[in-house]
Amino acid sequence: MKNLKFTKFALVLSLTKILTSCGGSMPEESATEIAINDKAFSVEEVLEMVASENDVTRTLYTKGIVGAGKKQGLKFDEDWQDDEVEAGPLPALFLRGISSDIRKSSVPLGLYLGSDFPINASNKLEGKQAELFKKIKANQKPQFFYDESQKLHTAMFADMAMAAPCVNCHNDHKNTTKKDWKLGDVMGATTWQYPSDSLSYKEAIGVLNAYRNGTKAIYNAYLAEIANFKNSPKPAIGNTWPSKGFNLPTAEVFIDSVRKLTSYKSLEILVKKGVPVASN
Repeated sequence: MKNLKFTKFALVLSLTKILTSCGGSMPEESATEIAINDKAFSVEEVLEMVASENDVTRTLYTKGIVGAGKKQGLKFDEDWQDDEVEAGPLPALFLRGISSDIRKSSVPLGLYLGSDFPINASNKLEGKQAELFKKIKANQKPQFFYDESQKLHTAMFADMAMAAPCVNCHNDHKNTTKKDWKLGDVMGATTWQYPSDSLSYKEAIGVLNAYRNGTKAIYNAYLAEIANFKNSPKPAIGNTWPSKGFNLPTAEVFIDSVRKLTSYKSLEILVKKGVPVASN
């Protein structure tokens, strides 16, 4: 009979592959090394991990794609998917695209963006979330609660004005209800929801993969729009980004850039748990 012992070294070997590989799936050998069905994580830990990756993804998209793209003549519009509009998704719509793809997956992860001064009235925070958002604006610390009405564990994280394109867009938008946004402001909150209070290694990786697959789906949708441009300049798509020039990354290059920036922090959270490994 084999006994289980905890070793952080084995976790590093297995999860480094998961967190940094372009495929984003669990390596076959990890199934024998990790007790993947053990409920090792609290839902708060997992939601913090995916929220951190989301922050990096959105910042990279906002600054490296939207900000840099506008300087090269690319356009970004809330109606980017209309046939007559040749543009890409604004950062908030990029997040909405990720959320939409996650809903199509088998992972019960909820994601949406809200604010007390939203451009779209449907995104206005209400009830418990509006109450907790006051705390977020005051100290920028995440807020966790159990939503009894939906039976979902909920986590809210500050959505910061980290780039000029976001500030300018919100200040100048025809439907804005606030015209004095500035860099560093808490513009809203990303809200994440999950039904269980604890997750296994397999479920935690599933959450990360669902988010990354959503990122890939919306980014590929943007590249498909570019391919159909008739009256707008088309950037080169490849692996030379973010070098100077009129170019954008492939989905794989973009996501790989996110993983390189987030994998260490995610791995740090996972390593704290250790991992059960079989031994004689």
